[in-house]
Amino acid sequence: MPEQIIEIGLNAVIVAIVDNTPAILQAIGVNDALPYGKFDPSKHRTMEEGLRELAEAQTGVKPGYVEQLYTFGDRGRIPVAGDQSPHVVSVGYLALSRFSADQNSGIKLANEKLRTWYDFFPWEDWRDGRPALLDEIIIPHLLEWAAHPARINRVIRGLDPLSRIRISFGLEESSWDDELVLERYEMMYAAGLLTEAVVDGRLTKENANIIPSTAMVDDHRRILATAIARLRGKLKYRPVIFELMPEVFTLYNLQQTVESIFGRAVHKQNFRRLVESAELVEPTGASERSTGERPAALFRFRSEILRERPAPGLKIGS
Repeated sequence: MPEQIIEIGLNAVIVAIVDNTPAILQAIGVNDALPYGKFDPSKHRTMEEGLRELAEAQTGVKPGYVEQLYTFGDRGRIPVAGDQSPHVVSVGYLALSRFSADQNSGIKLANEKLRTWYDFFPWEDWRDGRPALLDEIIIPHLLEWAAHPARINRVIRGLDPLSRIRISFGLEESSWDDELVLERYEMMYAAGLLTEAVVDGRLTKENANIIPSTAMVDDHRRILATAIARLRGKLKYRPVIFELMPEVFTLYNLQQTVESIFGRAVHKQNFRRLVESAELVEPTGASERSTGERPAALFRFRSEILRERPAPGLKIGS
């Protein structure tokens, strides 16, 4: 048996807030793909060093906060004819970037480097209410798929497909959980609702029910789903939201950023009380005036909170 060659790759999900929307940076000249490259241990002491270098080289943006997500090593994750190429095990990273005012003025979502993550996950954006796509297409197809007798024995972590759908999509007694992004993606993949199920050879076009959404190359959308879930969860117990904010901001700016990440609206007064009780910000004494509006106080992150509490975050409720 020939020796199996394994390569280690690095994938970067670089998130920035542009036009009040979470945008991901793509590699320049490559559409619908995360920045990616091989890890070279002879060149980089750590994987994070390699990740930071390739991310800046491929996007032109230097990441700020970086953390490792997960190792993606499923066989077939990168389809290759004949499957003779080295098996790629990729280490995914979440990276946050805070654009400066000068950068932001020249970088818009129309730029080829940027896509809102809701282009790839439209069912996750509830800012204007429950997406019609869920009730009109996704959930009916999932329930029909789960009702097939062949699915009954597909028990994963003690749950049959129907129970997993109910929990992941907040049906019946369950409620929609912001953090179950990956679980929802994987249920839709298994049911043949996503392009990736056809590309990797699991299903034919005739056997799939592809829904309206933008696919990504290889398994990059699965990596992105993992990153969205991680960031949504992280904001509840770590102040990483401020890695995406300018140095000074209004409370409304902060609320818009939080809403864009969680994909749902937050009650204004409740949000302000939450921020005040969490003691995460402090006033600068300055204010800004928008056209026709009253001056809005400017705030900054109160870094002392990191020494005062072990888990300072914004515990946003449903």
